[in-house]
Amino acid sequence: MSQLSRKTEHLVQGQPTRDGAGVNLVRVLTHQWQRRLDPFLMLDEFRSDDPNDYIAGFPEHPHRGFETVTYMLAGQMRHKDNAGHEGVVGPGDVQWMTAGKGILHSETPEQVEGLMHGFQLWINLPAKNKLAKPTYQEVASNQIPVVRSQEGHSVKVIAGQWHDIVGPLQRPDTAPLYLDIQLANAQPIFVPITASHNALVYVVAGEPEVGGQRVTARRMAVLENNPQADGVLLQGNAGDQLLVLTGQPLAEPIVQWGPFVMNSREEIEQAIADYQTGQF
Repeated sequence: MSQLSRKTEHLVQGQPTRDGAGVNLVRVLTHQWQRRLDPFLMLDEFRSDDPNDYIAGFPEHPHRGFETVTYMLAGQMRHKDNAGHEGVVGPGDVQWMTAGKGILHSETPEQVEGLMHGFQLWINLPAKNKLAKPTYQEVASNQIPVVRSQEGHSVKVIAGQWHDIVGPLQRPDTAPLYLDIQLANAQPIFVPITASHNALVYVVAGEPEVGGQRVTARRMAVLENNPQADGVLLQGNAGDQLLVLTGQPLAEPIVQWGPFVMNSREEIEQAIADYQTGQF
């Protein structure tokens, strides 16, 4: 079977910013890419071994209308919310929270020194689920399958499916694929992508080629939408690390005000009113 790779359409340099109580991070997927990369709304990377960059954490704050996926590579973060969920996400673990109709949560570092490194991804919810009951799921590192490709590379399947390996997290409407790929050699690896999905590749480390274009570390490659292409070709060197994210677009209006993402201004105003009157 012939394999045609999507090409890199845009290269995006993340924007340094501060969030929470002063956490330094890089915002990779910003507001301007939300339509193009629907259903993904935001992607942040936090990476520092200076406690001053992360120690303040993210005090209690609200969300409505989408899901957050936190993936830790190093360090520990404690999650606590007003729906009664609490847990610590450590190296290799994933936390998947569906804010739905509204949740208040905090994320606090469980360390006072050392490297804190991870990602937070926001995935939109379809209009029919935006006011669903909030849910929370923690997936320990040992519950996430890591497979060796035939070329020898490591593929961690966080969400979606890699060939016949099914990840622990599945969502029917947005059908996200979330892979963490670590290259072991210079052999190219072809990652299948559903033709209808929007897709991006974020280079965590190294300088691999993504769809034929070299991408330096801490940059996002937005992949073209090509109905003839059935995946993306990745090639680099041992030690290169890439996140591959693809999802089924919802093709619904996106109206965001801070931590609320709905389909209309009226729904945003309602979210603000509900939050201010203690209904989250």
